[in-house]
Amino acid sequence: MAERQIGIVMHGVTGRMGMNQHLIRSILAICKQGGVALSNGDRLMPKPLIVGRNPDKMERLAKAHGIARWTSDLDEALADASCPIFFDAGTTQMRAELLTRAIKAGKHVYCEKPISDNLQDALAVARLANSEGVKHGVVQDKLFLPGLLKMKRLIDAGFFGRLLSVRGEFGYWVFEGDLEPAQRPSWNYKSAEGGGIILDMLCHWRYVLDNLFGGVKAVSCMGATHIAERWDEAGRRYDADADDAAYASFELEGGVIAQINSSWCVRVRRDDLVTFQADGVKGSAVAGLTRCWTQDRVNTPKPVWNPDEPQTLDFNSTWAEVPDRSPAENGFKLQWEMFLRHVAEDAPWQYGLMEGAKGVQLAELGLKSWRERKWFDVPALEA
Repeated sequence: MAERQIGIVMHGVTGRMGMNQHLIRSILAICKQGGVALSNGDRLMPKPLIVGRNPDKMERLAKAHGIARWTSDLDEALADASCPIFFDAGTTQMRAELLTRAIKAGKHVYCEKPISDNLQDALAVARLANSEGVKHGVVQDKLFLPGLLKMKRLIDAGFFGRLLSVRGEFGYWVFEGDLEPAQRPSWNYKSAEGGGIILDMLCHWRYVLDNLFGGVKAVSCMGATHIAERWDEAGRRYDADADDAAYASFELEGGVIAQINSSWCVRVRRDDLVTFQADGVKGSAVAGLTRCWTQDRVNTPKPVWNPDEPQTLDFNSTWAEVPDRSPAENGFKLQWEMFLRHVAEDAPWQYGLMEGAKGVQLAELGLKSWRERKWFDVPALEA
């Protein structure tokens, strides 16, 4: 068994998602475990080169985590021949340009979603990656959540029979910033900076629906800016003009109807910050981030509507939990390992930039649906 090293230029890792999920819990965790196992028995060891505009931030981050290489010069990083991969978790508005630069520099590229704030640029960068022959991918982390992996296991086993509908509830209360500091960055609530929950979350729901429940054929979406006044990281008041809630319906292949509510203005009284309920003729299931419950047809209770008497059925107790098959792994880390194997030995990979473009397409149609108050078909995209 031999150790092989692979350098990765990592941009945007001073932000919450880039630092916690990608740098610390994925790449550094892979290093700590001794690399990624390849099919021939070798271990592939990632060597991050972190890059950002603020040299003081980069130096502090590198020292805090024992990272040998950092720079504030992106051109220098892209010219480094020891780093065949470029990763971006920066702002959405910069992403297409950064990916384009990296692809033209001959790098394989991997990035957070959305891959762009508009479909035209998303398609252009995906097609450029294909034409340049580089390997490419987009983060689709929710497919690797333990709860949704259990839901996928049920689907593959035929548990539902004919699937009828899917209901998703996502969100939590994001504080405005005056009473309590906000849990999300202020740019999320500013249209001029690429904010808005429709662009953010419909990109997620596209790959979840496509990969689990059926390809998305049509969309209807209503957005809202429920809270128009917020306070930023420095305590300054600002006008929040981006959508902070979205109420969307989707027609899926096979006649399945999906409804997903997304909100940063909702208080949680459910099992998790996101839950998906799938109902089929033979059974139903509800999945959260890590857990999943089922109710079979023969175990379904038979309630009777009677508003004059208090409800006596404990509905939650009639569901059975799907057991864990193995210890839960971080979903971002799992997908990173898959991409690294894809680059190193051409292992199977299905999450290319065109999948990211599909997410941007659905978000654009969702915004258009809100503006025009109409349903829109979702046409196939050509690579």
